[in-house]
Amino acid sequence: MDLPQNIKKLDEAVINRIAAGEIIQRPANALKELIENSLDAKSSNIQVTVKNGGLKLLQIQDNGTGIRKDNFDIICERFTTSKLEKFEDLSSIATYGFRGEALASISHIAHLTITSKTSNEVCAYTATYVDGKIQGNPKPVAGNQGTIITVEDLFYNMTVRKKALRSPAEEYQKISDVVSKYAIHNAKVSFSLKKSGENNDVRTPSNSNTVENIRIIYGNSIARELVEFSLDNEPLSFKAKGFITNVNYSSKKIIFLLFINHRLVDCQSLRKCIDQVYATYLPKNSHPFVYMSLEINPTYVDVNVHPTKHEVHFLNEDQVVEAVVTALESKLLGSNNSRVFYTQAKLPGVQVEPILFKDKEKNHIDKDKINKTINPKDLVRTDAKEQKLEKFFGSPVIKPNDPKTSKTDCNVSFTEEQYEIEHTNFMKTGEEFENKLLNKTVQDHKNSDNPLKNVEKKKILSTSMSKISRSATELTSVLELRKSIEENCHKTLREAFAQHVFVGVIDPNRALMQHNTKLYLCNTKKILEELLYQFVIYNFQNLGNINLSEKISIRELSMIALDLPETNWTPEDGPKEELALRVVEILIDQREMLADYFSMEIDESGNLCSVPLLLDNYFPNMSGLPLYIIRLATEVAWDSEKECFDTFARETAKYYSNITLDTKFECNDWQWVIEQVAYPAIKDFFIPPKEFTENAAILEIANLPNLYKVFERC
Repeated sequence: MDLPQNIKKLDEAVINRIAAGEIIQRPANALKELIENSLDAKSSNIQVTVKNGGLKLLQIQDNGTGIRKDNFDIICERFTTSKLEKFEDLSSIATYGFRGEALASISHIAHLTITSKTSNEVCAYTATYVDGKIQGNPKPVAGNQGTIITVEDLFYNMTVRKKALRSPAEEYQKISDVVSKYAIHNAKVSFSLKKSGENNDVRTPSNSNTVENIRIIYGNSIARELVEFSLDNEPLSFKAKGFITNVNYSSKKIIFLLFINHRLVDCQSLRKCIDQVYATYLPKNSHPFVYMSLEINPTYVDVNVHPTKHEVHFLNEDQVVEAVVTALESKLLGSNNSRVFYTQAKLPGVQVEPILFKDKEKNHIDKDKINKTINPKDLVRTDAKEQKLEKFFGSPVIKPNDPKTSKTDCNVSFTEEQYEIEHTNFMKTGEEFENKLLNKTVQDHKNSDNPLKNVEKKKILSTSMSKISRSATELTSVLELRKSIEENCHKTLREAFAQHVFVGVIDPNRALMQHNTKLYLCNTKKILEELLYQFVIYNFQNLGNINLSEKISIRELSMIALDLPETNWTPEDGPKEELALRVVEILIDQREMLADYFSMEIDESGNLCSVPLLLDNYFPNMSGLPLYIIRLATEVAWDSEKECFDTFARETAKYYSNITLDTKFECNDWQWVIEQVAYPAIKDFFIPPKEFTENAAILEIANLPNLYKVFERC
């Protein structure tokens, strides 16, 4: 007869290793726990480094609150946490962690090192852990505030588990997926992920937003088709918000990001229901992108369901899913009825079109063959003179006999397939940008009477361009500002501006331009302000100057400015006369630098003799000169070289870009200057920054292929 086996208690080391295997199933699980700890520590920057799919090295660094030195002894023991005191706290838990098992589990299956510094400690401390126990005492080391956790040789003592894992490339992909999802949900936190010794694969800026991070991580093809939704259901005590793609986008696999009470979880019932909703609109075997954040009453949610916290249970799950799906279906229905206008992106989703290169011998193009395949939706007008915007108004912007309008004859559009140009790099480097500026033709100009009020009218008799030296500046600060401009260039927008066709002026601050089959509404002031800023930086020490026939007192200009509501002067600021004298004193102290670097001349008596000339045929609005002068004294950071150059350029560009209905440019009106001076310069020189994707500087208002889709559905 067989006798029963004796029951005995497992060794504690075996218990801990089994538990660790349940909690840390693969490197991505370990990283998820560590990221959540960093977020609980109020980190604003999280950097992840991986080697061999996280098996050889998995390191996370943050700038959070850190770990106190006296907690180092127990930090890796099981069930040690600062986030939970009693079981009842689970019903209102507001942090990611609560069991105190993550670091303990990792220490049982890997070599773990922790380095951390708090704000009130003079140095950082580091310690290594084995099986939850600290090895020696924490050692003082140099370090910044925050924590660095280094996990090496994961699963070194669990051979079977290690062999069961997939290839390092697949494990790295799962790690990237975790980082990407948390970066999208926590858009204010900067995330970066890279393989050891290589460049970043994922990098999001701090204080970003959800849409921008989706664009960075998943690409513009998803970001431009996003539809925002929100739902507040009081009877079921939950809120939902997020972004879904409209019916114009589909992929072979669903991308589903779900956060419940800010935890990255999965809900199969919700996933399947959403997929079924899209099945009505998308082609067979096509799926959407969905990012959703649910906030449910914490008392209704059980977070302690799965060892990895990958699943949660909540009350009224079926009703919540039904409410969410109904709201999404309603959103999609509206998008389907008028998909272009409901899903209009803020910024052009301009894609780089294929460019055909002329090569008589190797790349001969059969134009007859191309013409046979052109679709009507791809046709673009080829004669700009026939349909200029001013044609539809009583008074044309450009006079037909004006010789200065000869440039309009060159505005030619083309079909996308027939577009042939010589190989051109539209992302201009700083050197090319500078050389092009240095080669521009210098001309003398005359300007009309100065419209300044309360000051004797001065005439600007002449302008002169200083001799342009081709030697590059050696000032590091200027080179850094130029490099910053180039690194911040949005390549797709650069192409759009470089190849645009000017359509017409709406008002001093708005104009229309065309690129390929798309029409854009441009904020002229924002674009011109950024362009003129770049002119100041790239023409450093080589700016022209506008000489005044009679000097203008800076004190008088300051007194005029202090009377303007824009300066927000109050009696508490002090007497206006004293403030005006202080402005004179500041600018006199800086007059040598202003003359040498920016061609702004001020004499020893505090009189303004000249202002910079940034662009031929373009003059600043002289009525804004008093405010410009006082802002130079108050807004420019004179004590720091780099900040001084940057803020001076910003203030100058802000002043020069102010065009109003009353602005006069020599003998031309503002419409002529915008079309014949501003936008040609934008086309040739402008390096659009990435911020233009969010600040409405350029808006796509019509897309010919999408319009065809709308009419085809009618």
